[in-house]
Amino acid sequence: MRPVRLPAEPPADPDAMVRRAREGDMRAFEGLVRRHERMVFSLAARIVRERALAEEVAQEVFLQLFRALDQVESDAHVGFWLRRVATHRAIDVARREPGRGARVPLDAVPHLGLVRKDRDPWLARTLAGAVMKLPPRARAVVILRYQEDLDPTEIAALLEVPLNTVKSQLKRALALLRRHAGGLEESRA
Repeated sequence: MRPVRLPAEPPADPDAMVRRAREGDMRAFEGLVRRHERMVFSLAARIVRERALAEEVAQEVFLQLFRALDQVESDAHVGFWLRRVATHRAIDVARREPGRGARVPLDAVPHLGLVRKDRDPWLARTLAGAVMKLPPRARAVVILRYQEDLDPTEIAALLEVPLNTVKSQLKRALALLRRHAGGLEESRA
């Protein structure tokens, strides 16, 4: 009996992993998914506000990536492509099903970023809840700016909108959050 030969483990070099995935190496593609799944799920969860929908969005995004592997050139390009597609797809889902997002509280979705212990947990939860109440596009801009730490130019490229549109959406979203925070300070006192 002849032993079954599995493909080699995907290389540690992310760009080599992309090349191998483009050549049909399924382990390399699985490595790409593992490398980027937290970011994609986190973006989707913060925009659609429901874990099950976020999982569906993430699954669809990775399926699209599989179909579009010949279009990506490097790991950095994969990251940009995934952010763009995940954001657009999540915004579409959030707009199509606006009432569904209220079912799962934000703290039911694991926070995938760093948690600072010196912050006020009540204020952090309340602010996160206020972000979740923003319209889908404004929520996406705030998340891309402050969770993904992208600058407005990168957000404009990612969302395929003019830079001034991103700046004005960010300004309006922050004004809404400040008004909400002002009301919270009064009620907390």
